[in-house]
Amino acid sequence: MMPLDLRVKTLQRCKVLGLSLLLANGFFWPKLQAAEWSTIEKRDFLKIAVKDNTRPLGFREREGRLQGLEIDLAKQLALELLGSPEKVQLEPVKNQDRLKVLLEEQVDLVIARLTITPGRSRLVDFSDYYYLDGTGLITLQPDLKRLADFQNQAIGVINPSDTIAVLRSQLPQARLVGVASYEEGLALLEQGKIQAFAADNSLLTGWAQDDPRYYHLPFFLSGTALAIAMPRGLAYQELRQKVNEAVRRWRTNGWLRERVRYWGLP
Repeated sequence: MMPLDLRVKTLQRCKVLGLSLLLANGFFWPKLQAAEWSTIEKRDFLKIAVKDNTRPLGFREREGRLQGLEIDLAKQLALELLGSPEKVQLEPVKNQDRLKVLLEEQVDLVIARLTITPGRSRLVDFSDYYYLDGTGLITLQPDLKRLADFQNQAIGVINPSDTIAVLRSQLPQARLVGVASYEEGLALLEQGKIQAFAADNSLLTGWAQDDPRYYHLPFFLSGTALAIAMPRGLAYQELRQKVNEAVRRWRTNGWLRERVRYWGLP
């Protein structure tokens, strides 16, 4: 069987090549026709794609109401751009549909745990980042506190994912156990078959909030920026400008920092 690292690298090369070919031949997405700012202003509400199952970024409370850091961002945009936090239509989306709904004009913006990558930046524009995410670890063993404690330990990781390369670099002696889903990783953790699970700190924060038995260690073994996805093109320049000005204002006046702390993110 092909080694885990080689399989990951091979798949990543295929992804990059496939994306390049599709883009070069114009087969990837339909022509972008998202709403311009004048259309949004006339409509008098924003349509924003969000997550509804990713605590603490976007999730549903017991009564079903959407809440979380990214929900706060969407409502604050509505307040500052249109005068009321209620002037926003929140559209929950699956991970695989986050760019699709923007490119097919179903929403105006996407605030749904999207990281800035070169491939995505070919399709959409991104705002200034609103949160710096990165790889952390979660464990059920309170005696594992330092990064060095995880050397020679079994660590679960989604396969394939960029996290594998991060762990190979930061914890070269750890034994990596590839899993197909987060649910599988949690199951192995509960069964004691792995001593830790590695993923983005934004996700692990939510797991620890849901179950206090988990110890979240936000080491930030890597860094990735979460940002608002916006339509490309000159027609949408005014919308992009307004969004970027808002994000910069939040960072300057401390509102964004306060919201990040409120939701317990490291």
